[in-house]
Amino acid sequence: MAFIHNGKSDWWYQRYAKDSTAQGSRPGFMFVLGGLLLLLALVPVLKTLSTQLHSALTGSYVPGHHSVILINCPNEQVARDIGRLLMERRMAACVNILPRTSTMYYWKGEIQDATEILLLVRTRTSKIQPLHEYVRSIHPYENPELLSFPVEDGSLDYMKWIDEAVPESPYMPS
Repeated sequence: MAFIHNGKSDWWYQRYAKDSTAQGSRPGFMFVLGGLLLLLALVPVLKTLSTQLHSALTGSYVPGHHSVILINCPNEQVARDIGRLLMERRMAACVNILPRTSTMYYWKGEIQDATEILLLVRTRTSKIQPLHEYVRSIHPYENPELLSFPVEDGSLDYMKWIDEAVPESPYMPS
């Protein structure tokens, strides 16, 4: 037997109240979730803007915003090819090709002795992962040396030049 509450039966009133509460909170939840996703998507942009703002206001360098990467290559032609591709794709501001070096390393349980050419690459720290992935895809070595080091300090004008040479937005090949 249903009870009457202000002209409505209890079961109808309770069901209606539950449904309206559940539907009322769903748009709020979706709004909060959407806001969080938007914030996560904007983190790289906000980080870059805060770094530039800090640098502009204080006139100082933010440690770690730029990096130097070492890449060993089997010969000068491979080094030149990789260096040029990194420059063309705006992944590096500058690439030094250092002369032939003697290298000893363990590979597959044995000591190897070789000569290699060393690339010294300057870039934004935010570009390290895409740069590493790209170099791995074109490098002739099965396991190329890719070592990166954050720049702790340096000439502010030089660091600004790196930022101009290596844009934050991804490279779009034509």
